[in-house]
Amino acid sequence: MNDDCPDDYCRQVETYLCRKNDGHLIRIVGPAFEQVCAWASKGIPLKAVFRGIDRYVERYYAKGPRRRPVRIEFCEADILDAFDEWRRAVGVGRDAGSVSDSGEERAGGRPRESLATHLDRVVARLVARRGGPDRFIDAALDEIVRELDTARADAKNLRGGPRDALLQRLRELDRRLIDATRTASDPEMLQRVTAEADEQLSPFRGRMPADAYAQSQQACIDRLLREHARLPTITFD
Repeated sequence: MNDDCPDDYCRQVETYLCRKNDGHLIRIVGPAFEQVCAWASKGIPLKAVFRGIDRYVERYYAKGPRRRPVRIEFCEADILDAFDEWRRAVGVGRDAGSVSDSGEERAGGRPRESLATHLDRVVARLVARRGGPDRFIDAALDEIVRELDTARADAKNLRGGPRDALLQRLRELDRRLIDATRTASDPEMLQRVTAEADEQLSPFRGRMPADAYAQSQQACIDRLLREHARLPTITFD
């Protein structure tokens, strides 16, 4: 969704916020409307907006019983964080014309988890995914889980070259997992995620060289495939 249709963009944000507020409708008007239109103008995908709303609401619930509905203005910091994460994942730089730096500071300055904790979380999610109703990549999952299970035993003590080698291996395993998912996906689903990737990237397409756009499109497709298959990110940077 882009800035050519801010009214529809705002309506979808309003509808999503209403659902998160248990049906309580908070109209997006006045300054809030201008704020949401600015997100549309920046090219922030609706999924990033929804993810930011989810994060704010999750923290709000964690503080105890809610006393008032969440307003969209309160969610902006989380939405911008989610947008930064999306940009880095698909390779859209701040100038929308270059591939972003993978070493860019994480959104919000959040402390990053340790490698050992990361591997524990990834293995837990892959094991849970393997036991789900969709079994089309179970063979790849089994092999990856076995390798990660072995690697995490020594992850806390790795330094220098051995740690770098493990990080490279994690990137290779992540690529293998996404490739296996793509291979097992039906053509109609691949067409849908490609169309969604093009829609998410449409605000930036005119400002990106063809090769940069092709890279971002592929990264966006990979991200959507990951979300569709409920897969964690194995890479650790």
